[in-house]
Amino acid sequence: MGSSRQRLAAFCSFVLVSLLAFASVVQAQEQTLAGCAPNQVELRGPWGQARFNIELVDTPDARAQGLMHRESLPMSTGMLFHYDKPAPVAFWMRNTLIALDMVFVDARGTVQQVHHNAKPHDETLIKSEAPVLAVLEVNAGLARALGISAGSEMRFAGFDQALAAWPCK
Repeated sequence: MGSSRQRLAAFCSFVLVSLLAFASVVQAQEQTLAGCAPNQVELRGPWGQARFNIELVDTPDARAQGLMHRESLPMSTGMLFHYDKPAPVAFWMRNTLIALDMVFVDARGTVQQVHHNAKPHDETLIKSEAPVLAVLEVNAGLARALGISAGSEMRFAGFDQALAAWPCK
């Protein structure tokens, strides 16, 4: 009889651990679906929604390098330049081989401006019109094709969720 109780206790423990593991996987999937994965951003507006897998650049050296010397960027990916605090920023396309759209986002995650079709190798400065916390670079033409424009909202786990216009769940 003691053996049956031990087997039942072991089985119950197994079921409990399995349920907890399953719940943790479901929670992780829900976070990813809610745009809260650290390697993704999600944008929304009257045009609909879009999700990009991102390469996060948040150090001065990584920002200086950006997408220079890369020959391609997969369509569903982008590079997110994330800053410590909102500030005016400027970009150029020196040594950048791919045409890009740049989406400038404030501390609330609201798109302030979009620069369409930045030309490869162009050293003309592309400046933010206002202080921004992040800039998303994607393949040229995507922002216009999707409808991403000023007023669209970005959801990202790295933003202050208390300030976010579209917080992670």
